[in-house]
Amino acid sequence: MRGFTRRLVAVAAAASCATVVVSAPAQAHGNDKYAKVAYFTQWGIYGRDFQLADVQNSGGAAKLTHLNYAFGPVTADGVCASADPWADWQTPFSAENSVDGVADVAGQPISGNLNQIAELKKKNPKLKALISLGGWSGSAYFSDAVLTDASRKKLVSSCIDLWIKGNLTGLPEGVAAGILDGIDLDWEWPASSGNDGNIIRPEDKQNFTLLCAEFRTQLDKLSRKTKKKYLLTAFVPAAPAKIDVGFEVKKIFKYLDFATVQGYDFHGTWEPKANQQSALRVPAGAPDNPDFSVENTINHWIKGGAPKKKLILGVPYYGQGWTGITSSVNNGLFQTATGPAPGVFANGTEDYKTLKKLTTQGFSVHRDIRNGHAWLFDGKTFWTYDDPAVVFQKALYIRAKGLGGAMMWSLDGDDERASLTKSISAGLS
Repeated sequence: MRGFTRRLVAVAAAASCATVVVSAPAQAHGNDKYAKVAYFTQWGIYGRDFQLADVQNSGGAAKLTHLNYAFGPVTADGVCASADPWADWQTPFSAENSVDGVADVAGQPISGNLNQIAELKKKNPKLKALISLGGWSGSAYFSDAVLTDASRKKLVSSCIDLWIKGNLTGLPEGVAAGILDGIDLDWEWPASSGNDGNIIRPEDKQNFTLLCAEFRTQLDKLSRKTKKKYLLTAFVPAAPAKIDVGFEVKKIFKYLDFATVQGYDFHGTWEPKANQQSALRVPAGAPDNPDFSVENTINHWIKGGAPKKKLILGVPYYGQGWTGITSSVNNGLFQTATGPAPGVFANGTEDYKTLKKLTTQGFSVHRDIRNGHAWLFDGKTFWTYDDPAVVFQKALYIRAKGLGGAMMWSLDGDDERASLTKSISAGLS
């Protein structure tokens, strides 16, 4: 087992350091057998200073098949809107921050992230881009918006008009047409709790299916006009209870091209004990029974009737952290903490690119290779996270299980060499 661990780490490290020829990205996409889906956050261009140019220049874009742009909210009026038009289509980018290396100029038809996505697709012709609707803080009004046939038609029509037909407020008609290739539904969560204030109804379960059907109908209608296929995907939960109450599993996959499955946030600092947040299998000695794991989640979706090839496993590019641990038993795993560990942007969470540096600051890496998770511990502070070795192991799990690929939340958490993205891609090549 120790020999296998060393080989796994070595292979993942080699994959993350592999040389990528960015000038020929079309070859990198090839005829991909597996989907490699990654989220780019709209707000990341601000405080995080993470641009789509970084996705290109790191070599990460050449390793992806799909880019999900997050997020577009559903409003109280039951329509799609932009959460930030400045970021989406107004802000000008400098040459340094532009995918094509050319600065935006006054008077050009469209600027912002959408124009950068268009530039990214020119560099990577096989890459598909989708708008993700909802998200944790943008799902409050889904339930109202899908309550009737008329309201569903209204919502879907508005989403397609804005994001797919590209009719952006204040700009010429159709200026963004062709930039986005589909819709990703990130309703968190139908018929069960999500962010505080979300409207929830028992009939959300059936209405989510009807929403998928309406999107498929209207997208297919547009396809017949444009001769282009439009994708429909969804982000779905890990918890069996949320799956059962919110999804007609067999029905929704008649309309979805695939679903990305939450493979993280199994545990976090809302709990008092340091724990895994994204393990492949439940570790020995886990304090909760039943407990969350990738395998338990995937098996529940399959048992419910989800086609394996339409299940895309989500992996985190961030970690969950606790501090105030006084016991070194299990190298901190399952030990009681006093609270969340300090983080750059929020206490209790931290990007992989920051966590990787902790090994030079007194932290040791610990692995449970059998159950597929890793953590950092310095005797007081504990971080559960995925590094290149863990995500490579998950890629091998995806292949062995017959799943459709991997999804990554989110690109801004990776390091400047796109080490995690490259490791996943190597495992799925």
